[in-house]
Amino acid sequence: MQKLQRYTLWLGVLAALLLVVSLSAGYGNLISPLTVIAAVSITIGLGSIPLLKSYQYTAWIMLAFVCGMIYPSAFLQWGSFDLRNKWLILIVVQLVMFGMGTQMSLKDFAGLRTMGRGVLVGIICQFSIMPLTGYILTRIFDFDPEIAAGIILIGSCSSGLASNVMVYIAKANLALSVTLTTLATLVAPIMTPFLMKMLASTYVQINFLEMCMQIIKIVIVPVGAALLFDAYKNYSSSIRRKINWAFYISIGWLLACYIFLWDFLASLLSNDSLLVLELMNFLLGAVVVGKLYFHLTEILPRVQGFMPKISMFGIVYFTTVTTAASRENILTVGIFILMASIIHNSLGYTFGYSISRLLGLDKDSCRTVALEVGLQNGGMASGLAGVMGKLATIGLASAVFSPWMNISGSILANYWKRKKISETIQ
Repeated sequence: MQKLQRYTLWLGVLAALLLVVSLSAGYGNLISPLTVIAAVSITIGLGSIPLLKSYQYTAWIMLAFVCGMIYPSAFLQWGSFDLRNKWLILIVVQLVMFGMGTQMSLKDFAGLRTMGRGVLVGIICQFSIMPLTGYILTRIFDFDPEIAAGIILIGSCSSGLASNVMVYIAKANLALSVTLTTLATLVAPIMTPFLMKMLASTYVQINFLEMCMQIIKIVIVPVGAALLFDAYKNYSSSIRRKINWAFYISIGWLLACYIFLWDFLASLLSNDSLLVLELMNFLLGAVVVGKLYFHLTEILPRVQGFMPKISMFGIVYFTTVTTAASRENILTVGIFILMASIIHNSLGYTFGYSISRLLGLDKDSCRTVALEVGLQNGGMASGLAGVMGKLATIGLASAVFSPWMNISGSILANYWKRKKISETIQ
């Protein structure tokens, strides 16, 4: 495999050299394909260089951005099928979150007892620094209302899988990172709509209850299914029996709704009541998925190790589609969005570290909080923008912020990793 990656890297270098020649000679028709070939080949080939292997995750995000910018039409519609379809976006986001959830465990909540101070500091920093910084940036930069709302949205989301990856690379406090990500994810259905209502309602209309329900569908349902799988796999037989009963009840109810019950209830209930019923069906679906996934891992044990790659694919999908949908806005205001993203992200690291240090956390925990605060859940932000039908505007900030935060996070994590080694030697 490493040999193939090495050959692919050399192909990327060759394509990059041909790209330079094409630019010099004015062969404009070769620039786009050569750029994509070089980007794809180098991204795959990075795995053959030990020193750069930890940057491969970032390279995939950058590749998605490049492809979305160069060939936008290829990532917006396939035939008559719209790749921005709300249900497709919902399903892909749920897959990303489920993949992230399978790397969590109910034991992660033990950190609430053993790392209470660090968790409290981290959560307060998470839901204060980035949303307030985002709001201030929208006052400094004169963005259109929906684009401004997107900056606040990316700041109001929880941290995501990227923060755990970067904390692992940095050799910081991984246990605290996983606990913070898990808890921030679970409180996001309340905190994100609340912060959007408080800070972004002057830019776009925010329906608190509707956004809360969307985040539950996008985040809580898939993560809940993954944690239920963990409970079924690792806990007592009495827990399994309860999950089995919940599974059979859920299957029966969902089948009844599919066959006849939904139409009957739709004729009797109000729209708000139907929304609540739809949310309940999603939660019951989480029970079904959690138990079925357990049986799938028994038949195919390798599936468990493959789930992070599913999450990675979903994140690449969102980055590509969001970039393609936002391309015109990126070309118009992209440099200013990038400037805002760099400032937003940098202040997240800076304030996350300095405030947690001021509150008495050790250096490893401060580094963890900094990465948790600075690295937001771009998939969640893109998913919310997608289900709102505002991928090209509200989703613009996440399209630019996600690639940048992975670049800066990789650089910072690798810097801290090297610094820790030098400190140990001293």
